[in-house]
Amino acid sequence: MILTIVAMLSMTMTFAENENLNALNSTEAYDMNVNMNKLSQALGLSKDQVEGVAEIHKTFSAEMMFAAQYGKEERAKMVEKAINKDLAYMNYMLNENQYRKYVMLLNVTLNNRGLK
Repeated sequence: MILTIVAMLSMTMTFAENENLNALNSTEAYDMNVNMNKLSQALGLSKDQVEGVAEIHKTFSAEMMFAAQYGKEERAKMVEKAINKDLAYMNYMLNENQYRKYVMLLNVTLNNRGLK
């Protein structure tokens, strides 16, 4: 009887630990903060572009973290909206080659984090 109770408590604790870990990992996946110096070097941004891209990305990061707090269905809609908004603003800010490279980097990031 005691062994059964111990086994049940162990399984319950393991399950709860996995739930907390999954929640933590899913929230971390939506943290889109990046090193802006590295991004500006990769894209070859001018000084004016660096400021604009930094502001756009700050807004995008905030929207992604906000989306992480919602349920799965609402989260998917909010993520899609944030991505589309980010891409529209970046398309305005960047030239064609920079934008193409940015889209590639964003897609890789989203795929690596399991968001796409």
